[in-house]
Amino acid sequence: MKLKVIAAALMLLALTRVASAHRLDEYLQATLISVQRDRVDVSMRLIPGVAVSSSVIAMIDSNGDGALSREEQWAYAQRVLGDLSFTIDGKELRPKLVSVVFPQIQQMREGLGEIQIEYTADLPAGGPNRRLVLEDHHQQQKAVYLVNVLAPSDPAITVVAQKRNAVQSSYELDYTQAGSASGSLALRSWANAAAALGVPALFRLGMRHIAEGTDHLLFLLALLLPAPLVAVGSRWIGNIGVRASLLRILRIVTAFTIGHSITLTLAAIGIVSVPRRPIEVLIAVSVLVSAVHALRPIFPGKEAGIAAFFGLIHGLAFATTLSSLGLGRWERFAGILAFNLGIETMQIIVVAATLPSLLLLSRTLSYPVLRISGALFAAVASAGWIVERTLGLQSSVDTVVSGIAHQAVWIAVALFLMSLLCSCFKPRRRSMIPPDTVSFVRS
Repeated sequence: MKLKVIAAALMLLALTRVASAHRLDEYLQATLISVQRDRVDVSMRLIPGVAVSSSVIAMIDSNGDGALSREEQWAYAQRVLGDLSFTIDGKELRPKLVSVVFPQIQQMREGLGEIQIEYTADLPAGGPNRRLVLEDHHQQQKAVYLVNVLAPSDPAITVVAQKRNAVQSSYELDYTQAGSASGSLALRSWANAAAALGVPALFRLGMRHIAEGTDHLLFLLALLLPAPLVAVGSRWIGNIGVRASLLRILRIVTAFTIGHSITLTLAAIGIVSVPRRPIEVLIAVSVLVSAVHALRPIFPGKEAGIAAFFGLIHGLAFATTLSSLGLGRWERFAGILAFNLGIETMQIIVVAATLPSLLLLSRTLSYPVLRISGALFAAVASAGWIVERTLGLQSSVDTVVSGIAHQAVWIAVALFLMSLLCSCFKPRRRSMIPPDTVSFVRS
């Protein structure tokens, strides 16, 4: 905050060099905005000119004793905030005072005094595209306004556009924020609570992390789509039966669990450390690989090995949340166990909810529709994530995928009902497997 205040002061001096001289007949109000992921910090500099200083001083000096008490200063600052209209995505924000600094009355009378007001406002969860609107109605008859925004220090935030009215009393800031804001903020609050409450909360945090980690689940689900099938050449055909399908799915899920458990443990205790962005890109790549494999077999019979390999990468992402909790050395071991058990529990719930539908539909001629549409959805989502995470560009992938994930229960129910109908009323896929594909089934 201190560095931003210094930067704000320097920018304001550049914008308002005449403020260093004796201002005359206007009340300059210069505002600088700094946008963070979960809040917005604002710095105001108010400089009354000589001609209007008496009326401004009278507003502040409510008891007329010729001195500005601390109570009078804060009361005036609150009045300034009360004259603001501050919204994010159409939702009203409630700014909170951080600090106030007032000059001597004589400096204000000479047009040199600068009132400094710092305030902040918490931002509610929102999508990747955001609009901040600030309207300043304080002393409109005698005021002149200046508004600007500081370059975001967070690489995930990008300023898109700024719009002002003619006198700059109304200001609009359009910006984008990479990733799901709602998931990020919610997970952060859960992480803080988990660190305070111990093992049970860390278990719930693990469940929540995998539930909101749509890229992790999409990788696993796309990898499971062709699990009941057998590959011949470049095509998925036939059905390997319930028992063989269950064994293959068990191997895939177990391999993924072993992979991410290894790197989660190593990273959480500080043995392995990898920058976050490359990991996020590789996770998106893993989703694309599993989606392509669901469309056309590229590693038939080796799904468990692929799940284990990419599980190592996913585990590094899981560790980011756990390592940010500030747990002690011994607490961390219990935390790893509880957090990982939470991940596995939610993972089992998701697999169990989709498994009956996959097994039933894989025995019908309708399964290619589900497999291809699911794989294409995963491929498009992963491509968007790769572009977003590699180039720092913005997309609506997180918003769309998260919106669909929020309807997961209804989707699972609808999928199961559809699988029952297809099994009862539609021709079944032949379960006979050509002799030359036995090796694939056994694998």
